[in-house]
Amino acid sequence: MTTESPRWFTSSYSENGGQCIEVAVNLTASHGIVPVRDSKQRHGGPVVAFPAHAWSTFVGSLKQ
Repeated sequence: MTTESPRWFTSSYSENGGQCIEVAVNLTASHGIVPVRDSKQRHGGPVVAFPAHAWSTFVGSLKQ
């Protein structure tokens, strides 16, 4: 079995001095989750994994 690593990215709208989150949407299809972390704590910081449907609902509500 191959273990897929998260490919982290920060939104192009994030230009506020590093107060950002990073997400790894590449795990959505294979694992059904969207990991999120603080961009200031990339190494060893906590990662919160949201169910893909919950993340979609959250992002959709922000766009409204």
